[in-house]
Amino acid sequence: MILAVLLGILVGSYALLSGMARTRIGERLDRSLRGRISLALLLGFTGLGHFVRTGEMAGMLPAWVPARESLVHVTGFLEWAGALGLLVPRVSRIAGICLILFLAAVFPANIYAALHRVEMGGHGMGPMYLLVRGPFQVLLVWWAWRFAVRRDPAGGR
Repeated sequence: MILAVLLGILVGSYALLSGMARTRIGERLDRSLRGRISLALLLGFTGLGHFVRTGEMAGMLPAWVPARESLVHVTGFLEWAGALGLLVPRVSRIAGICLILFLAAVFPANIYAALHRVEMGGHGMGPMYLLVRGPFQVLLVWWAWRFAVRRDPAGGR
Protein backbone atom coordinates (compact mmCIF):
# COMPACT_ATOMS: atom_id res chain seq x y z
CA MET A 1 0.00 0.00 0.00
CA ILE A 2 2.72 2.47 0.97
CA LEU A 3 4.57 1.84 -2.29
CA ALA A 4 1.38 2.69 -4.19
CA VAL A 5 1.22 6.01 -2.32
CA LEU A 6 4.89 6.71 -3.07
CA LEU A 7 4.44 5.83 -6.74
CA GLY A 8 1.38 8.10 -6.80
CA ILE A 9 3.40 11.00 -5.38
CA LEU A 10 6.22 10.48 -7.87
CA VAL A 11 4.25 9.83 -11.05
CA GLY A 12 1.20 11.88 -10.09
CA SER A 13 3.19 15.02 -9.37
CA TYR A 14 5.16 14.54 -12.59
CA ALA A 15 1.92 14.22 -14.57
CA LEU A 16 0.44 17.28 -12.87
CA LEU A 17 3.58 19.32 -13.55
CA SER A 18 3.62 18.08 -17.15
CA GLY A 19 0.06 19.34 -17.57
CA MET A 20 1.06 22.67 -16.06
CA ALA A 21 4.05 22.88 -18.43
CA ARG A 22 1.60 23.28 -21.29
CA THR A 23 0.21 26.46 -19.74
CA ARG A 24 1.68 29.93 -19.56
CA ILE A 25 2.15 29.50 -15.78
CA GLY A 26 4.28 26.39 -16.18
CA GLU A 27 6.14 27.16 -19.39
CA ARG A 28 9.50 27.13 -17.54
CA LEU A 29 8.93 23.59 -16.25
CA ASP A 30 11.19 21.57 -18.53
CA ARG A 31 11.20 17.78 -18.31
CA SER A 32 14.29 17.68 -16.09
CA LEU A 33 12.86 20.17 -13.61
CA ARG A 34 9.52 18.33 -13.50
CA GLY A 35 11.32 15.07 -12.71
CA ARG A 36 13.48 16.67 -10.04
CA ILE A 37 10.51 18.35 -8.38
CA SER A 38 8.59 15.06 -8.36
CA LEU A 39 11.48 13.19 -6.77
CA ALA A 40 11.98 16.03 -4.28
CA LEU A 41 8.31 15.77 -3.24
CA LEU A 42 8.68 12.03 -2.76
CA LEU A 43 11.84 12.48 -0.67
CA GLY A 44 10.19 15.19 1.39
CA PHE A 45 7.37 12.78 2.22
CA THR A 46 9.61 9.79 2.93
CA GLY A 47 12.03 11.93 4.93
CA LEU A 48 9.15 12.97 7.17
CA GLY A 49 8.53 9.30 7.96
CA HIS A 50 11.98 9.12 9.55
CA PHE A 51 10.77 11.53 12.25
CA VAL A 52 7.14 10.42 12.57
CA ARG A 53 7.82 6.65 12.65
CA THR A 54 11.35 6.61 14.00
CA GLY A 55 10.90 3.55 16.21
CA GLU A 56 9.38 1.43 13.45
CA MET A 57 12.09 2.48 11.02
CA ALA A 58 14.80 1.69 13.56
CA GLY A 59 13.33 -1.83 13.66
CA MET A 60 14.36 -2.21 10.03
CA LEU A 61 17.99 -2.28 11.16
CA PRO A 62 19.74 -5.18 12.87
CA ALA A 63 20.04 -4.89 16.66
CA TRP A 64 23.84 -4.74 16.39
CA VAL A 65 23.68 -1.37 14.55
CA PRO A 66 24.53 1.33 17.13
CA ALA A 67 22.32 4.40 17.64
CA ARG A 68 19.61 3.09 15.31
CA GLU A 69 17.11 5.88 16.05
CA SER A 70 19.78 8.55 15.52
CA LEU A 71 20.73 6.88 12.27
CA VAL A 72 17.09 6.97 11.16
CA HIS A 73 17.03 10.73 11.88
CA VAL A 74 20.28 11.26 9.96
CA THR A 75 18.92 9.40 6.94
CA GLY A 76 15.75 11.50 7.11
CA PHE A 77 17.84 14.67 7.02
CA LEU A 78 19.84 13.21 4.12
CA GLU A 79 16.61 12.62 2.18
CA TRP A 80 15.56 16.21 2.81
CA ALA A 81 18.99 17.51 1.83
CA GLY A 82 18.80 15.47 -1.38
CA ALA A 83 15.34 16.86 -2.07
CA LEU A 84 16.56 20.42 -1.63
CA GLY A 85 19.63 19.73 -3.73
CA LEU A 86 17.47 18.51 -6.59
CA LEU A 87 15.71 21.88 -6.62
CA VAL A 88 18.91 23.95 -6.85
CA PRO A 89 20.09 23.82 -10.47
CA ARG A 90 23.78 24.36 -9.66
CA VAL A 91 23.91 21.31 -7.37
CA SER A 92 21.11 19.15 -8.75
CA ARG A 93 23.48 16.85 -10.63
CA ILE A 94 25.64 16.11 -7.58
CA ALA A 95 22.46 15.73 -5.51
CA GLY A 96 21.23 13.13 -8.00
CA ILE A 97 24.51 11.21 -7.79
CA CYS A 98 24.42 11.33 -3.99
CA LEU A 99 20.81 10.11 -3.97
CA ILE A 100 21.71 7.16 -6.19
CA LEU A 101 24.50 6.23 -3.76
CA PHE A 102 22.14 6.77 -0.81
CA LEU A 103 19.48 4.51 -2.31
CA ALA A 104 22.07 1.78 -2.86
CA ALA A 105 23.35 2.19 0.71
CA VAL A 106 19.94 1.89 2.39
CA PHE A 107 18.62 -1.02 0.31
CA PRO A 108 20.19 -3.65 2.60
CA ALA A 109 17.91 -2.37 5.38
CA ASN A 110 14.94 -3.27 3.18
CA ILE A 111 16.36 -6.74 2.64
CA TYR A 112 16.92 -7.21 6.38
CA ALA A 113 13.41 -5.92 7.20
CA ALA A 114 11.77 -8.22 4.64
CA LEU A 115 13.73 -11.30 5.73
CA HIS A 116 12.83 -10.59 9.37
CA ARG A 117 9.25 -9.62 8.55
CA VAL A 118 9.43 -6.22 10.24
CA GLU A 119 5.93 -4.75 10.46
CA MET A 120 6.82 -1.49 8.72
CA GLY A 121 5.86 -0.33 5.26
CA GLY A 122 4.97 -3.76 3.88
CA HIS A 123 8.07 -5.61 5.06
CA GLY A 124 5.84 -7.92 7.11
CA MET A 125 5.08 -9.71 3.84
CA GLY A 126 8.57 -11.15 4.04
CA PRO A 127 10.86 -11.75 1.07
CA MET A 128 7.91 -11.43 -1.37
CA TYR A 129 7.90 -7.72 -0.52
CA LEU A 130 11.29 -7.40 -2.20
CA LEU A 131 9.71 -8.37 -5.52
CA VAL A 132 7.95 -5.00 -5.36
CA ARG A 133 10.43 -2.96 -3.35
CA GLY A 134 13.43 -3.92 -5.48
CA PRO A 135 11.94 -2.70 -8.76
CA PHE A 136 10.64 0.44 -7.03
CA GLN A 137 14.15 1.17 -5.74
CA VAL A 138 15.49 0.65 -9.28
CA LEU A 139 12.84 3.09 -10.55
CA LEU A 140 14.02 5.71 -8.04
CA VAL A 141 17.65 5.23 -9.08
CA TRP A 142 16.66 5.52 -12.75
CA TRP A 143 14.53 8.60 -11.98
CA ALA A 144 17.42 10.35 -10.20
CA TRP A 145 19.78 9.45 -13.04
CA ARG A 146 17.36 10.46 -15.80
CA PHE A 147 16.24 13.80 -14.39
CA ALA A 148 19.18 14.95 -12.26
CA VAL A 149 22.39 13.27 -13.45
CA ARG A 150 22.07 12.57 -17.18
CA ARG A 151 23.15 15.27 -19.56
CA ASP A 152 21.11 15.66 -22.72
CA PRO A 153 23.37 15.33 -25.79
CA ALA A 154 21.62 18.35 -27.32
CA GLY A 155 22.90 20.51 -24.45
CA GLY A 156 21.48 21.32 -21.07
CA ARG A 157 19.59 18.43 -19.51
